[in-house]
Amino acid sequence: MKGIQIYFYNHKIFNSRRRLQSLTSYFSRLTFHICVSALALLPYLVFMFRQLLNWRSLLALIAILIVSGTVWYSSYLADKIEKDERKKVEIWVEAVTSISNPSNNETGLASKITLTNEIPIIETTEKDSITTWVNLDSSLVEEGWKKNDSLRILNNNSYLQNKLKSFRSENKSIDWTDPLNPTRKNKYYYGHSSLLDEVRYYPLVQLLIVGLFILITLMALRSNYRSTQNQVWAGMAKETAHQLGTPVSSLEGWIEILRDTHGNESFFPEIEKDISRLRLVSDRFGKIGSTPQLEEKNIIEQVKNMVEYIRKRAGGKVSFHVSTHGLENIPVKVSAPLFDWVIENLLKNALDAMEGRGSIKIDIQNDEKNATIDVSDTGKGISSQNIGKVFKPGFTTKKRGWGLGLSLSKRIIEQYHKGSLTVKQSEIGKGTTFRIVLKK
Repeated sequence: MKGIQIYFYNHKIFNSRRRLQSLTSYFSRLTFHICVSALALLPYLVFMFRQLLNWRSLLALIAILIVSGTVWYSSYLADKIEKDERKKVEIWVEAVTSISNPSNNETGLASKITLTNEIPIIETTEKDSITTWVNLDSSLVEEGWKKNDSLRILNNNSYLQNKLKSFRSENKSIDWTDPLNPTRKNKYYYGHSSLLDEVRYYPLVQLLIVGLFILITLMALRSNYRSTQNQVWAGMAKETAHQLGTPVSSLEGWIEILRDTHGNESFFPEIEKDISRLRLVSDRFGKIGSTPQLEEKNIIEQVKNMVEYIRKRAGGKVSFHVSTHGLENIPVKVSAPLFDWVIENLLKNALDAMEGRGSIKIDIQNDEKNATIDVSDTGKGISSQNIGKVFKPGFTTKKRGWGLGLSLSKRIIEQYHKGSLTVKQSEIGKGTTFRIVLKK
């Protein structure tokens, strides 16, 4: 029987050891897999850490640390000065009581202490009735008296009462009991010295200065970014014009050769129109980035020419209406190729918005200072959240397109012609109106 018990006991120990070994092996494998997973995620974590700690984030972190450190240190100094001022007020109270003690014949040091104190103090009775004050602006105290107040009771002075309330909220009073007469008790309320106020307000001044510096820096960076962006756009436009110029010149040469050999063909005029169109596009791109020469043109004629050009390519399901209010000539100084480009972009956008079916109206008005051109369509309209984005480079709601037409148009009108190009109004499902204002 004893042998059987020993057998079962050893068997239990053996099973316990096996379970322990299994658990140890399981946790070892689990630890191994965790380590492998951590190593696999390490590059991703490093990448995320680097993305978070770019130079802007690092500068922002340093600025936050500097400002936080300054605020903390200023607060530390203010608390230290506040404690020191309380000790000074306590010493001043002792000096005043020493001077008022008739049995004390040595008052030189006490008098010196009272004269060197700069902290504003108001002395009151136990019931907060004002008895005297020091280091307050006497002119303001004088203004605190009521008119025709001949008694001049300190408790009736509005300035002293306001100061007493302020001192009571700022610091705890220092209580004094007359050692010769225990029933006589005074309270001394005190405010902050100018040094303590300067230390307390210093962090706010510093934050304001740092904020202005950051704002100026951001504005400078934004201006630099826009300047760089404009240079890139101008460089791309000039390069495009350069690349187009060579094949267009070659095509013009081939047209001259074909005219000599096949001059009677009916398709020649159309080919010449397309080549002229390519030359016009090249000329437009070449003018981007350089100051164009403005010449006085009749914008009514310019607009009508572009409307006729687009009408021929729009199909019969789109109607065009040009309203000039009886005017035939509105002279405005413009760069004709660039101005035509703007009108073309607005008309093409209107066609895209209407998906080949609808009505386009161009309303031209004139006054003493400005010429106004409204281009309206009956298309799908622009949502309110997108109105502020339509002139940003790259923004487009079309499946095909670069989103540069309106951006370049706005640049042409505002930077080169000193006018304005805006969305006058837009309503979903009813259409959009763009407005061009040119100074005469």
